[in-house]
Amino acid sequence: MTPEPRLRTVGTNDLSPAELGAIRSLLDVAFGTGEEAFGDDDWDHALGGRHFVLELDGEIISHASVVERSLEIGGRPYRTGYVEAVATAPGWQGRGHGTVVMRAASEHIRESFELGALGTGAHGFYARLGWQTWLGPAYVRSGTGLTRTPDDEGYLLVLRTPSSPPFELTQPISCEWRRGDVW
Repeated sequence: MTPEPRLRTVGTNDLSPAELGAIRSLLDVAFGTGEEAFGDDDWDHALGGRHFVLELDGEIISHASVVERSLEIGGRPYRTGYVEAVATAPGWQGRGHGTVVMRAASEHIRESFELGALGTGAHGFYARLGWQTWLGPAYVRSGTGLTRTPDDEGYLLVLRTPSSPPFELTQPISCEWRRGDVW
């Protein structure tokens, strides 16, 4: 009889150093090397919120985190659950484990935020979970104003929640500046 994976939802501060190390190792292996490698800024972006951790026999096999950010759509701020660090260990991919953590993360966003958002090149995976591709221009906000981020356009997805005010997917969207990938 094969044991079933166990999903845990836990805040960053409630993860042990060993668990944080195991999650970081999973992300490093899953993202590989080169341009797509998971860097220190990516890791920093994944901390400070809720983690959705799928474990099997004490091994973390899949992970996603949701951190709070303030995105603006058409100049109006939205309290946003931003998804970071979604990965499944290479030996466990293609078995629905990423879907398990993303369903849980999406439900948390629907219950706790006005909007969900993430950046990815894997639109099909998220679209089947209710995420929509952002069609409007993207910007980053900083002390000097708005700067367009055209390389991120077509890369962003959003998740409407029960508390989402109305918006069009073609409106301008902006995030606050942060080190590394702003989106």
